Parts: sequence; C-alpha cells; structure tokens
Amino acid sequence: MRTTTLGTTDVKVTELSFGAAGIGNLFRPVTDEAAFAAVEAAWDAGVRTFDTAPHYGLGLSERRLGAALRGRDRDTYTVSTKVGRLLEPHPEGGRGDDLAHGFAVPDTHRRVWDFSSDAVLRSLEASLNRLGLDRLDIALLHDPDHHAEQALTDAYPVLERLRGEGVVKAIGIGVNQCALPARFLRETDIDVVLLAGRYTLLEQEGLAEVLPEAAARGRSVMVGGVFNSGLLTAPKPGATYDYTPTPPHVLDRALRMKAVTERHGVPLRAAALRFPLGHQAVASVLSGARSAEEVPDTVDQLRRTVPAELWDALRAEGLLPPHAPVPAGMPVEETGRLNGEPWG
Repeated sequence: MRTTTLGTTDVKVTELSFGAAGIGNLFRPVTDEAAFAAVEAAWDAGVRTFDTAPHYGLGLSERRLGAALRGRDRDTYTVSTKVGRLLEPHPEGGRGDDLAHGFAVPDTHRRVWDFSSDAVLRSLEASLNRLGLDRLDIALLHDPDHHAEQALTDAYPVLERLRGEGVVKAIGIGVNQCALPARFLRETDIDVVLLAGRYTLLEQEGLAEVLPEAAARGRSVMVGGVFNSGLLTAPKPGATYDYTPTPPHVLDRALRMKAVTERHGVPLRAAALRFPLGHQAVASVLSGARSAEEVPDTVDQLRRTVPAELWDALRAEGLLPPHAPVPAGMPVEETGRLNGEPWG
C-alpha cells in the first residue's frame, strides 16, 4: 500500500488509514474479538496508520487499538490520537450509557472540554496509558470549534514544544469545518489537518481554503468522513448525512452520482474513497471498520480503477466542480508510487 510522509516530518502514513471510532462502539456494541479482528485484517491488508481519540467510547477505542497492536514493531506503524476532551470519572457513572454522545458504552466517565496546557499534558499521558505505548506519532487538537482561542494560545504551544522534544512527531488539528484549520495553517506551524466530511465526492468545501493553504505551505491533509456518514456507501431514503437524516436535495445529488458511477462500472463507494486522493495535499483517507469482514471490501474499492471518463461525466452533469482535482485513472499500485518508501 502506498505510503507518504506528513508535511515536512518523517511520519509515514498509508493512503488508507484505519479510523478507530467504530471499535469504540460507535452507535452500537462491538465485541473485543471483532474489534481485534478488524485491526488485524487492516494490518494484513497493508494499513499501517491508525487514528483514535479519548472521545471514542470514553477511551475504549484507545484501549482496544493498543491491545490489538501490542507486540508489533513500534517503528512499523503510525498512531494518531487527540486532545481537548479530558475523561473524568462520572459521579454517578455506570448507571446509564453514552449513546447521547454516540457510543454504546457505560457512562463511567464524562468528557470535560479543556484545551489548557495542563489538560493537554494530562490527556496525552492518559492516552499513552490506555494505548500501552511509550510515544505517539501524531497529536491532534480535537474539535476546538468553540475553544479556538484557548487552543491557539494554550494547547498549540504545548504540542509544538512536545514535538520539539520528540514526545510526538507531528501535530495538527482534527475538525469537521474549514475556517478553523485554515486559520491554524496560516498562524501556526502544524503538520497536518484531519478534515472530516468537508472534502468528499459529495462536497468540496475544503477546496476553497484548507487544501490550497496546506499545499502552499507543504503541509498535509488526512481526509475523514469520505462517505459523509454512510450516504455515499448506499444512498437511499433513511440514509444518514453528517450523522443526521439526509435532506431530500442531498439524497437526490448522491443518487445522481451513483447513477453516473455505475454507468461506468464503478461502485459509488469506490469513487468516494479515491476522489480525495486526487489533491496533492491529501496524504491519506480514513475509513473505519467494526469487523474483519468489512476491511477487504474497503481495500478492494480503494484499489479499483476509476476511469477518467467517470470524473468527466460527473463534471458534465454539474456534480463535480470543474476545478476539483481527480486521481489518475489507474490506482497508485499500477502507475507507481508518488513518494515515500514502502514499509517492510
């Protein structure tokens, strides 16, 4: 699987990253065995980049990911986690669940928003303990939408110092919006933006500012939410878009895209996976899995040939902006590597 490096760092990422929210019981329970099998299947497929966060399942995602990676050569994979939500024991924890926040786990802890310098250090230490690791590769400011100033003045300087000390190798921001990461790219020395849902086949808000800023400054973007909460895997009435019911006009657009891709013999989800990789700033796309069975299809779709005529047809029908860059017609494995070196 193709690898590249983030920004000006030596942190390697695979073009497909494993998003570990699902193994943190996102929306529904997953057994330990299924979670471990999903990570194992991703590893067997060549994935070496894994993204998690304390938020995912109140630490369950980090614990399971760390356990699944235990025993592997630490220099052969990249782990990303996040800061901004401290986990504190819930005064009445364990009596209910955390489904209000999207995770099917007991509410043993509560999340406390905190981007202070002390909170960043405490959060990273706790993450290392849950993961069972002695170092992190990537540390991201997680959704500081309503805490932008504290994230800039308190949290970011700590991450910058930790990067200088070698405690983490790369730093950045992970968000579902574009204005804040564009500001961070202009005002700080972050290495990477994890942009969720804002640069997909369905919508390209990130093209206006985030991706050009990253490219101009030699920084990288990792793209999450490539299926827009599942809509681009199987668009139909009742499908979700950004974790809410899909508006009729958005569903219509997705169905029109599906018709175009299938006319060219390509599943919509394959085009959705490959589209973000057409931009020079995009280093990796994230996709989650709850079981081993979900992984092979994702990998197969990413490797599927998407002909140039398909992108042209989407443009002709007004479903893709004329200026949106698209991937080469053949998968990277067939045309040759762009940059970076393969791992092992």
